[in-house]
Amino acid sequence: MTRILYGVSGEGSGHSSRAREILTHLITQGHEVKVVSYDRGYRNLKDSFDVTEVTGLSIISQDNKISTIRTLLENLKTIPDGIKSFQLVRHLLFKQFKPDCVITDFEPITAYLAGYYKIPLISLDNQHRMRYMNYKRPEEFSKDALITETVIRAMIPKPDVSLITTFHYGEVKNDHTFLFPPILRENVLALRPTAGEHILVYATAEFDSLITLLANFMREKFLIYGYDKDEVKGNLFYRSFSKTEFLQDLAKSKAVIATAGFTLITEALYLGKPYFALPMKGQFEQALNALMLEEQGFGKSSFELNADQIAAFIYSIPDYLKKLSDYPHEGNQKITQFLDKLLANHGQILQHYQRN
Repeated sequence: MTRILYGVSGEGSGHSSRAREILTHLITQGHEVKVVSYDRGYRNLKDSFDVTEVTGLSIISQDNKISTIRTLLENLKTIPDGIKSFQLVRHLLFKQFKPDCVITDFEPITAYLAGYYKIPLISLDNQHRMRYMNYKRPEEFSKDALITETVIRAMIPKPDVSLITTFHYGEVKNDHTFLFPPILRENVLALRPTAGEHILVYATAEFDSLITLLANFMREKFLIYGYDKDEVKGNLFYRSFSKTEFLQDLAKSKAVIATAGFTLITEALYLGKPYFALPMKGQFEQALNALMLEEQGFGKSSFELNADQIAAFIYSIPDYLKKLSDYPHEGNQKITQFLDKLLANHGQILQHYQRN
């Protein structure tokens, strides 16, 4: 049995969805696990696991574009609470719980304290693709890629082992980085997809420009999530959010139009759904997801959306479906088995990787 401290980013739901599957596995293997998270991650995990709430960073957006000034101002307000959170985790969890290792899903407090106390640190996320995996990118994204890699390094300075989930594989840059298929929720793995008539739309932060364009495609039926209302306007069918109904609508859709978040893309691809990815402006990770998606022929991406691009995506759905027929349908066994090896005998194998 290994004592594990697990830090989970609270920004969005993808981190906590991934963490839930790994946490469940770790506990069933007999490990003692305590969790640190904030915001949506804390809300999603607190009823199922031993979770300590901390203060974390957030991103503010409007019409699918990050608001740099608002994001900066909101995060500056959290600095005093962030210091308190750091002290809380240090006292309650590092000094009292005394973990044998730390796993972080892009949560910096646990990562920094692991370095301070010289405890083995595992990073488990998809963000480290941009730090430890080689990938192609257009020249215009070089500056954004460099900035993003710097931010990742600042958030998680020195992971001893980096476990990266990805739907696009490239060469790794060192011998302590390992690539795995995306971690999928059990209720996604249990779905049986069918070819429906509607296109599922997921738009965050009131992506009004997209909705205006979709209203003109009267031959298509769009089920829209993200506005938290039940309403019908012509060919637009708004849905209040429900995890069960959302996944059912995803499994029954003929395609997906949504922002370029990693979790939804990987769930859609697993279910064989062509994807039109609309990266949030100012967020390089979403741009990379979209570029990788298009490179593999699983869908289309757009950085300046217009009606012609939507029409081209809808017209090409049969081609994307053919390409998706070869998409690998794997569960979470590869990464959980690798974790089991790392943590065997109180983390003896993990300690082999630990860097001074």
